[in-house]
Amino acid sequence: MHDVVVYSRKECHLCEVVKETLTRLQPRADFRWHEVDIDADPELRQRFDVEVPVVFIDGRKAFKYHMEEHQFLRALAGREPAKAGSSLRDPDPSSGPASPR
Repeated sequence: MHDVVVYSRKECHLCEVVKETLTRLQPRADFRWHEVDIDADPELRQRFDVEVPVVFIDGRKAFKYHMEEHQFLRALAGREPAKAGSSLRDPDPSSGPASPR
């Protein structure tokens, strides 16, 4: 099963769109997701302030700002599922920025 993290904030329309997309796709694909409010953590706010929403799949940045259903499913298909015990909270800082989608 893939682990998906959405870094978001309140009153973010694009964040809501991404979360709605994940909710729609969840019955069709092998992943679980959760949301992290960047404004609750000063380090995350500094890191992602102007990029939300940011979507990580299995600890690697996959999308920022926008995410289409077909793009997400293709990204899932191209990744190995997360290993047991991997961190959902702390993304891999070496993963670098995601390419614009």
